[in-house]
Amino acid sequence: MAAAPVKQVEVADVIDTMKKLFLIWSLLSSSFCAYAQKSIDSVYKKQQLSKTDVEVLFSYYTQDGNHSAITGGTGTEQLHVYAPEFSISHQSDSLNAYRLDGGVDIITSASADNIDFVKSSASRIDARTHISLGYARKLKTSNTHFGVGSGFSIESAYTSFPESIYVDHTNKANSRTISAAVQCYFDDLRWGRLDPDYHHVVSLVYPAELRGVKWFNNYGRNSYNLSLAFSQVINQRMILALFPDIAYQHGLLCTPYHRVYFLNSTEKVETLPSERIKFPLGAQLNIFAGSNVIIRSYYRFYADNWGIRAHTLQLETAIKLGPLMTITPLGRYYTQTAAKYFEPYAMHDINEAFFTSDYDLSKFSSFDLGVNVRYAPHAKLWKNYFFNDIALRYDYYKRSDGLHAHMLSTVFNINHAKMVSK
Repeated sequence: MAAAPVKQVEVADVIDTMKKLFLIWSLLSSSFCAYAQKSIDSVYKKQQLSKTDVEVLFSYYTQDGNHSAITGGTGTEQLHVYAPEFSISHQSDSLNAYRLDGGVDIITSASADNIDFVKSSASRIDARTHISLGYARKLKTSNTHFGVGSGFSIESAYTSFPESIYVDHTNKANSRTISAAVQCYFDDLRWGRLDPDYHHVVSLVYPAELRGVKWFNNYGRNSYNLSLAFSQVINQRMILALFPDIAYQHGLLCTPYHRVYFLNSTEKVETLPSERIKFPLGAQLNIFAGSNVIIRSYYRFYADNWGIRAHTLQLETAIKLGPLMTITPLGRYYTQTAAKYFEPYAMHDINEAFFTSDYDLSKFSSFDLGVNVRYAPHAKLWKNYFFNDIALRYDYYKRSDGLHAHMLSTVFNINHAKMVSK
């Protein structure tokens, strides 16, 4: 039986935040780019742009620590992830755009050996395959866009179906943008689809020594996220954006193969409430300090009904070294309180209704230091094909409970663009 990998929630949040902040920066930058685009549109008013972007990304992530939730809050958290991804976006005309994203995460986890019936090196390796499709359209009569998306993700003990819809509107002056998005995730935590002996769902994966009991009747988890965004150009040098969100989760919110040990040496499967409500609120301020320097600051407050309160502060400074090269050092600090259901290894009372020793739900602080180097020649490769840019990024992550991680990623982007007559 292939075991699902260790999933470090807050570490995953670091990676997701990196991607989200990149998208946020793109959104905020579009407010300025819109002025230039308006001039371009006037020149090509009798033509339309057909454009295809191809982006290839590869990232390597490695971590180590000594608080694995698989073995009850103690034991190795060693993990390696190799993640090739691609993204293809196509703008067929001034109104319609399409997007295809996909990739594979190849995961090697030392503690995953402690899930299988028979411990073996083969169980150390798992893979997650994901793909998503998106469509966006601009309304002819106003500067309003709407879009929809759907996708699929699968690994040995996890299958997810994400769905999304969004709308955004920019005012006539291109100085203010308001957007709203709804994302839904429908997850099945049963194992069996990728096993060569079954090829269909079989059961939840419990720790090997606890499989004599059917711990849960539910195997699904549904998540619903409402994300709002408001960006405003304050002046020629400053943009402010706010990001209020609300998320609701229902179903099997614990991880069935996480162990919990009690004061009396009893061992059980991690058990958590079937509902969770999250309230994130983010704010970003971008300052154009000069022709060669952009300062991007980001703050996020988070609260949920499990008792966690968290604060995130991130600062980036993009420095243009020349017409083609930009270097961006960054720093991120994060702190959170513990969930009311968390206790360390062998510290839970047997009479508790909910219990976890997952240190992602503990009290801790963390910092992330990184640097991104981007080379953007926008060079012509052949006919209407252009080499846009290549970027290399490194991050070092350290958590107060001892977990530490390194992440190295590179992105390569080319596009095909041409003007065609209407």
